[in-house]
Amino acid sequence: MRPFERKFPPVVVAAMVGLTLAITGGVLVVAQMGEKQSLAVPTGFMVGAIVLELAAIVMLVTIRPFAWDRFFLVLGWTLLAYVLQSGIIEWSFIINDVPGRPLAVLTAGLVVFATIVPLMIAFTVARYQSVAP
Repeated sequence: MRPFERKFPPVVVAAMVGLTLAITGGVLVVAQMGEKQSLAVPTGFMVGAIVLELAAIVMLVTIRPFAWDRFFLVLGWTLLAYVLQSGIIEWSFIINDVPGRPLAVLTAGLVVFATIVPLMIAFTVARYQSVAP
């Protein structure tokens, strides 16, 4: 069976919704910076993002057969790039004295960003590779 004829679980859909929640939560935190902040909604968004990322991972590991060698090759390099990006953004939060609780929520969003985007990229590449049944 050719790769484009196979049906896959909605890994990218779950991951994209999770990424959207993480970014929205981060925007809400930054929008309230300097005011008395309620972190309930942004924290809920981050929890939702983490749950959806874990759901995407669970769906991904159940796929058989799959081009795992290609997946891990792409995942490794994209993870390196996105961890570096997230580290630089985190550093900017720290040197700009973002307070503890908002920083924790923003850091959770950066962790989701740094791991979920490489997962989506690697899955998208590997799903179109031919594998033996």
